[in-house]
Amino acid sequence: MQTIPPRIGSLQLDNPIILAPMAGVTSLPYRRIMKSFGASLVFTEMVSANGLIRDGRKTRELLISCREEAPLGIQLFGDDPRVLAEATRMISDECRLLDINMGCPVKKVIRSGAGSALLKDPGRIEKIVTAVRSAYPGPLTVKIRSGWDADSRNFLQIGQIVEAAGADAITLHPRTRSQAFSGKADWSEIGELKSKLRIPVFGSGDIFTAEDGIQMLQQTGCDALMIGRGGYGNPWLIRDILTLLDDGTPTPVSIAEKHQVALKHLQLHRKQFGDRKTLFEMRKHLSWYARGLTGASRFRAALQRVSNIDRLIEQVDLFFHEAENE
Repeated sequence: MQTIPPRIGSLQLDNPIILAPMAGVTSLPYRRIMKSFGASLVFTEMVSANGLIRDGRKTRELLISCREEAPLGIQLFGDDPRVLAEATRMISDECRLLDINMGCPVKKVIRSGAGSALLKDPGRIEKIVTAVRSAYPGPLTVKIRSGWDADSRNFLQIGQIVEAAGADAITLHPRTRSQAFSGKADWSEIGELKSKLRIPVFGSGDIFTAEDGIQMLQQTGCDALMIGRGGYGNPWLIRDILTLLDDGTPTPVSIAEKHQVALKHLQLHRKQFGDRKTLFEMRKHLSWYARGLTGASRFRAALQRVSNIDRLIEQVDLFFHEAENE
């Protein structure tokens, strides 16, 4: 299947596979792994505009980058057009592309009026995109959901507002805020949005296999795929989609390869954040790498009991060696 890699404003992507911004997941080590498997664009975790304005150290840590992951996208969230514009000016030299989150369904974000809460206020969305556009000359995108709930699926209206206000592309996760991640993403809405807009439309939601990715491209005509939960512990998803796009046949992933990549991820995380943070934050990633293998549930339980980094590495080696010899 031949596709033309999308252009987002002044940014030409190498292929149509984008790594989604995900809170608590897309730190620099994770992004480096996914980039190494072929993602053309990777995103930071979503960054609070208010946190940047207040010069929060933890907020600033989310922006740590390296040359290997370029081009880097930064995703901001907030509800105040002026604050978002000021935060944009603060980081404009640190990113190659800026995205505004208007789809996060998490209650803490919703209570602040940001994320998918904005879908209830199209007028505010227009003000936000207009303000950020005036503050940032580079590629600007917006990520949305279908709407707040089943009775207000206003993604077409929001898409047209975003385009008119100057965004260069839009990503649609075709679930409502009320659905969160339940039910099934309605890919037909991605195709519907694509048919109404001139700017590129990216599809997100329920891409768990390489075949899912190809089907979304074929069914919706979207310009690129945004990989989210399907990539947890599975960077091979990106590689395999690219292989199918090149009319090739994906090769099965060996347990030894999973072991190797899991350890590389762990070491990148350790180098970036130190032993203590790695001990706690890598538990979820290692559990994802182990999914589907014999003894995975015991491995997950063992990870919760580990109290030092060397023991953590021992557990990883032990688990994958035993799984390989099953």
